[in-house]
Amino acid sequence: MSTLLALDASSTACSCALWRDDDLIHRFEIAPREHTRRLLPMVDELLAEADLALTALDAIAYGHGPGSFTGLRIAAGIAQGLAYGAELPLMGVSTLEALALAAHRKWHARHVIAALDARMDEIYVGAYRCADGELTPCLEERVIAPERLRLPAESGDREWLGIGSGWQLLARMPVEIQAVLPQTLPDELPAAEDIARLAAAAWARGERGAPPHAVTPVYLRNEVAWRKA
Repeated sequence: MSTLLALDASSTACSCALWRDDDLIHRFEIAPREHTRRLLPMVDELLAEADLALTALDAIAYGHGPGSFTGLRIAAGIAQGLAYGAELPLMGVSTLEALALAAHRKWHARHVIAALDARMDEIYVGAYRCADGELTPCLEERVIAPERLRLPAESGDREWLGIGSGWQLLARMPVEIQAVLPQTLPDELPAAEDIARLAAAAWARGERGAPPHAVTPVYLRNEVAWRKA
């Protein structure tokens, strides 16, 4: 059993979730450029609803990326500040894995390719096999041009579900990718509720996170995510 708080600001959405002994409450809001203003009130709302003090948590989880550079830094910074104040460990969770878990949880997908628009004509992408709420990576997370995306070597004739904003670029992807994706969900965004579920599963496996000073957003590339006009 575990009691975990999860935060995410990796996209235009701002979300927070509280996991306690298999129960989950959460907040999700589309709030472009409002993450700094909205995340802490969300945390306060959830803790108040659960009648729980921050110090009663076992750990704080956050979407460590990939995603919006600014959003990742905001979520990591807020998680770090909360963890320092309450002397809690931090658990970084992949936003691509969170998307894959959402596809499995809500649409019962067993083979998922999660992709996020990385700007600069590239996507962040990872592929997963999903069963009973568990994810097995079968394509290492990476940043690539849509035209270079390939299926995992062991794909066979499986159908895949595509989820995340990267699938807005489906028309630019190879025909073999398009042929095995009968459905794509390009409007789905990473959410703290799935980050909380993944962190709770990791906690149950004995993973106990890292100290606050070790917080590390995962950008997958070191370039800036924008260009001057």
